[in-house]
Amino acid sequence: MKYLIALFLALVTLSSFSQSNKKLVQLSGVVVSGDSLSPVPFTSVLVKGTSRGTIADYFGFFSLVTGISDTIVFSSVGYEKSEFVVPDTLSHSRYSVIQLLKKDTILLDPQIVYPWPSKEQFREAFLSLNAPKDDYDRAFENMTREDVRLALQGVPMSAQGNHNYTVQREYTRLYNQGLMPQISLLNPLAWAQFIEAWKKGDFKKKE
Repeated sequence: MKYLIALFLALVTLSSFSQSNKKLVQLSGVVVSGDSLSPVPFTSVLVKGTSRGTIADYFGFFSLVTGISDTIVFSSVGYEKSEFVVPDTLSHSRYSVIQLLKKDTILLDPQIVYPWPSKEQFREAFLSLNAPKDDYDRAFENMTREDVRLALQGVPMSAQGNHNYTVQREYTRLYNQGLMPQISLLNPLAWAQFIEAWKKGDFKKKE
């Protein structure tokens, strides 16, 4: 048992020693979209297997210190994750990279939001709905065609109606100027005037 503990401690020490002697690299670059090459802002840049990392700025630029052969994971909302392995053949302590991210399309099932918990409650609320009627609906139900006709008889002609009537009469006078007078039996306006005069009693004998 003591030999196993000693072997474990030796391996941990060797691993720590190798990591401390690992060549460090200043990794910098820009994260862009693969289809438009536009910057992907605020992309998470993490060293795989560790808690070290950084976040790209608004223009997609990032910079962090890492070691050779480390795997860098790039992730952003709406894009697929991408990995980059730092080359172990670097001769300098600085390295630049342009990382492309591919857009990730996520299809969500359609959801319908109801103000009621269930269809049964909606049906019950709909059937018990008593929509109040306004004054226009009540007046429309209480009026018949005869009421409308009688009401319109007492309404004087509007200004637009008087104007149209005057223009039409003047047009007819100018059109018939110099011609033989037409027979009024086919003139609807003449018949209307005749009926109106007859109702008023203009044709009654005056004593």
